[in-house]
Amino acid sequence: MAGISNNPNSPRQRMINLMYLVFIAMMALNVSSEVLDGFELVEGSLRTSIDNTSHRNKIVAGEMDTYYQSNPEKVQVWYEKSKQVQQASDSLFNYIQDLKVRIVKAADGENGDVNNINYKDDLEAPSRIMLSPINGEGKKLRTSIDNYRVMMGNMIDDTVKTRILEANLSTTPPHKAGINTRTWEEALFENMPVAAAVTLLTKIQSDVRYAEGEVLSNLLSSVDVKDYRVNQITAQVIPQSQIVMRGSQYKANIVLSAVDSTKRPTIYVNGNVLPEANEGVFTVNTGATGTFPIKGYIEMPGGDGSVMRREFESEYFVTDPMASVAPMLMNVLYAGIANPIRIAVPGVPSGNVTATMTNGTLTRKGDQWEARPSKVGTEAIISVNARMADGRNVEMAKTSFRVRALPDPLPFIEYKDQNGNMRKFRGGMIAKRSLVEADGIQAAIDDDLLNVKYTVLRFELTFFDSMGNAIPEVSQGTNFSERQKDYIRRLSKGKRFYITRVVAKGPDGIERTIPTIEVIVN
Repeated sequence: MAGISNNPNSPRQRMINLMYLVFIAMMALNVSSEVLDGFELVEGSLRTSIDNTSHRNKIVAGEMDTYYQSNPEKVQVWYEKSKQVQQASDSLFNYIQDLKVRIVKAADGENGDVNNINYKDDLEAPSRIMLSPINGEGKKLRTSIDNYRVMMGNMIDDTVKTRILEANLSTTPPHKAGINTRTWEEALFENMPVAAAVTLLTKIQSDVRYAEGEVLSNLLSSVDVKDYRVNQITAQVIPQSQIVMRGSQYKANIVLSAVDSTKRPTIYVNGNVLPEANEGVFTVNTGATGTFPIKGYIEMPGGDGSVMRREFESEYFVTDPMASVAPMLMNVLYAGIANPIRIAVPGVPSGNVTATMTNGTLTRKGDQWEARPSKVGTEAIISVNARMADGRNVEMAKTSFRVRALPDPLPFIEYKDQNGNMRKFRGGMIAKRSLVEADGIQAAIDDDLLNVKYTVLRFELTFFDSMGNAIPEVSQGTNFSERQKDYIRRLSKGKRFYITRVVAKGPDGIERTIPTIEVIVN
């Protein structure tokens, strides 16, 4: 019975085979759209990585070409190897791209597009192209990757980089429970949806471009690896800044202008040895203002056992913290409006400068600030802080300002002169035509210091009859009323009237009754 039950043609075995087929079909149906969309996201990320790596590889190859043009005899060996690397990489990359196209067309038809796959969940197309017993490309791809991996490994002398490169291009099949039952190509493409198969191939393309870049960079660095030519060796002090503020740090690099990377110099600064861990960076805290010297020397052992010594000398300056806070209008702030202010700290980028204000608000506007005091008669204090290079936040200055109310504006009539230019009439003689064409009364502070517009709420025009009796005409708002216009039209040359009781409201919200204008008709 046991032998009969294990017969592949027995009813039991046929039932098992049928159940397996149903299980595979259910797996295909259960590949969710979210998972397939996830492969598409990974595919896009891999393409971006390939583009960036390819751009870097072109730059490295271009530098090799430049070296070869300037010195063909010296660079020829490395140049020829770089061309071999590029040719092998392009060949393998394009072959993988062709496989991706064939898989997508097997799923979507002859019009299939790798960048827009319709049947992402098709489980047959990858196996048909990669695992077909007669024309399957999987084994050929594995052989191509193996040959490419060996070639790239032979181009690099660094064993660590070689191991990383070979691991990225490995074609060793995954092991399950210590037993390898499938080939590399079967593990990658058997029962694999199209979206996943294409993404796996794109990942291999990315590995190819990465390997190409590593080998090209190694070849480029090998051009001058044995060169060491200098005609002058001097000691230098390179400060981050020679002017520092009290409480901050002075930092400087103390180096030789020509350095052997296999030897570290010994640096003496102001009588003390600079620790090797500092890597040539000299740091000192500053507690007082003044000028301070930096003196010392550098010792470098030579290849013949001798010691080369080079002296250096410099200085740095320590100043008190300072900042400039200047209102752009005058030496006071006006309540109710945005007062433009410039705030700067010498030697500190504007983005590292912060400021606060009492009795109001202070807002950054690009390279400037706007101060809005709230209460008249109370000082506004602006405090400036700067974030230093070492991360500390230092208070640089505190500046006090008096806060005043806005002065009263002056009324005016805006009109066009004979040349069409806009003019402001503030009293005196004016042509009747200009009066009739004008819209009404406006008000503003527009001297050399302030430029603040006001809204006219109401005003009166006071006319006089032949008996000298006053005739007031009131307008609500900023424009002349029709009755006011009629009176103006009837005025003869030399007659006069007055613009009185002008009430205007400024940005501070205060209503003001402003001075009278005498108007003489010309």
